[in-house]
Amino acid sequence: MTATDRSLELINTAAQAAADKLAHDIIGYDVSDVLSITDAFLLASAPNDRQVKSIVDEIEERLQKECGAKPVRREGDREARWVLLDYVDIVVHVQHSEERVFYALERLWKDCPEIELPEDARATRGKAEEHAKLQAAEESADLGGEWR
Repeated sequence: MTATDRSLELINTAAQAAADKLAHDIIGYDVSDVLSITDAFLLASAPNDRQVKSIVDEIEERLQKECGAKPVRREGDREARWVLLDYVDIVVHVQHSEERVFYALERLWKDCPEIELPEDARATRGKAEEHAKLQAAEESADLGGEWR
């Protein structure tokens, strides 16, 4: 069994929405062979809580507007560290970068086929690592200035 055309439409729309809001490391998995509750997962991350919320809001708005889909469940909103949007056919996980590293959902689903996503979404691969290095360099420079 593979993800339905509807699931792929939802995943691609959600992935593009996440990319438009500068999400990092967007990836989709076809989990239809291993889970009976959904066809696909979309994972995305952001370096701060505010951006996580912005990405989630954009995904929800675009799926409603372009696909007529509303989530049946939305969890993790208050803390905005890991927000889950359940659309039955797909489940979207938007995580703070720290949670993404800690929980490493990719490890759990690595045996499932990846879903081909829009180019903008594929271009986000490695952005979290880039951002972390840039932030570390900035913090290092700031600390260097304090000691002088």
